[in-house]
Amino acid sequence: MYKSSKGKKQKKWNELTKAQQDIFAQFQKSVGIFFESEQLLQQAFTHSSYVNEHRGLPYEDNERLEFLGDAVLELTVSKYLFLKHPTLSEGQLTKMRAAIVCEPSLVQFANELDFGNLVLLGKGEELSGGRERPALLADVFEAFVGALYLDKGLDVVFSFLKEVVFPKIDEGAFSHVMDYKSQLQEVVQRDGHGKLDYEIIEERGPAHNREFISVVLLNDKRAGKGFGRTKKEAEQNAAKMALGAFEQKK
Repeated sequence: MYKSSKGKKQKKWNELTKAQQDIFAQFQKSVGIFFESEQLLQQAFTHSSYVNEHRGLPYEDNERLEFLGDAVLELTVSKYLFLKHPTLSEGQLTKMRAAIVCEPSLVQFANELDFGNLVLLGKGEELSGGRERPALLADVFEAFVGALYLDKGLDVVFSFLKEVVFPKIDEGAFSHVMDYKSQLQEVVQRDGHGKLDYEIIEERGPAHNREFISVVLLNDKRAGKGFGRTKKEAEQNAAKMALGAFEQKK
């Protein structure tokens, strides 16, 4: 994990128990990031139910940090996708980004970092299973990113995401949101196979029930063949066949 040195002087915790302080301290050690403001870190994990039960103390919940973290995630993920996938269109990049920053994905990231163990909850929320509630965990991940941005800046956020999020993008965890032609282009570009071309080699049937046959060529050699009621569908099916052939070769 990214290593960040401790600040010379940290703002103190807001009335946490020794056990709670130890949990936050261990978390910072495990991720290699030490906050200058521990209160900011604490706020990222403070649910509104906890604040409601401690009105006499200077607690702030994480909702504002969640708002900020959402924007920071959009920016950093967009930058990574823009640089990583130069052949994808704006629409394809938007679909992939949406798959990465959606609630189920954020919950996965939060669970891998054991964020549920750090959340400060009110008694009622605790008893109702709030520590495992997907929406809460997704919000906490965004809030943590917001707090990290305020405390360390965008470069450290990017380094953190390079450890937690970006490897999953590289592994193709979100490629399902792209169409087959886009996926095939990604494989060809990544593996340096060469140039892709699509050709409609046959049209058959009456005008009201036309069928198209397409082939995809890799360096002028046939890599896949597809059928469809439209040219686009035929090309997609040809790309699907080519992808299957690439998978069998692995």
